Amino acid sequence: MIKVGIVGGTGYTGVELLRLLAAHPQVALQVITSRADAGTPVSQMFPSLRGYVDLPFTHPDQAHLEKCDLVFFATPSGIAMQQVRALLDAGVKVIDLAADFRLQDVASWEKWYGMSHACPDLVAEAVYGLPEANRSQIKSARLVANPGCYPTAVQLGFIPLLEAGVIEPNSLIADAKSGVSGAGRKAEISILFSEAADNFKAYGVAGHRHLPEIKQGLARAAGKEIGLTFVPHLTPMIRGIHATLYGRLAKEMDLQALFERRYANEPFVDVMPAGSLPETRSVRGANHCRIAVHRPQGGDTVVVLSVIDNLVKGAAGQAVQNMNIMFGLPEATALNNAPLLP
Repeated sequence: MIKVGIVGGTGYTGVELLRLLAAHPQVALQVITSRADAGTPVSQMFPSLRGYVDLPFTHPDQAHLEKCDLVFFATPSGIAMQQVRALLDAGVKVIDLAADFRLQDVASWEKWYGMSHACPDLVAEAVYGLPEANRSQIKSARLVANPGCYPTAVQLGFIPLLEAGVIEPNSLIADAKSGVSGAGRKAEISILFSEAADNFKAYGVAGHRHLPEIKQGLARAAGKEIGLTFVPHLTPMIRGIHATLYGRLAKEMDLQALFERRYANEPFVDVMPAGSLPETRSVRGANHCRIAVHRPQGGDTVVVLSVIDNLVKGAAGQAVQNMNIMFGLPEATALNNAPLLP
């Protein structure tokens, strides 16, 4: 059994992680930390977990995380980097669901996240946890940087085109929409029901923290620097990301066949039949990314539609997928559930 600890189990990503790990046949949950709610039973805060998780939240100072085999950080950015070194030195593997180790350029990270990095030397060791791109490196990793939600949907949609050199890499557009849970479990005016319901708006147009992460991954796929315009939007739904991606054709190719070949052996990427229009509700609660590729009017613009559940394939589900790879387990363990409908 894999002895697992979770740092920061009170947010939406944390409770999603608990939901998935509670059903994992090879996981023994050891500790779930929270400063503010130490001593409170997890099932009291989250009644959905009654009968599945019988642990209380533990104060971080009493957690003894060094006794775990793996620790997940489901915390805001800036927390994991304070504790990772000690855990790695103790032989504990780490998956960070925040952004502390996603960007290889430390100066860029410090610019976008507005703080100094506590362990820049470990950034080079961290493996970016997008299995469809880095599976072999994840297998031997001690430290995995779990991708962001927008970056997962956008990269999976663009990667086949950039790897094959099918589109011009300097004028990519990602028009993406997210459910409100992507903002986290917190009290904030912009995500109150009365503010977010019956409303639709863009945000982060001048620059979003996920932009450098997406560009880094796409540059790797293209083998060169890329140009990307990324505009996120907030939609009045709880879960889901829908990314509409645009690229200009550089050469002729059967685009449907390209995507089908690239993801033929990927258990969590579903390339839908030609002409499909994937919906966010088709992945709700599941670790799937559904993709459809279009060429409107047979012109020179490729349109890719990519949908994920931001809390699952965009966060906790992908983290469990990475754990399975790191410990040599079947990749789909505890992730085979069908999406929820309606």
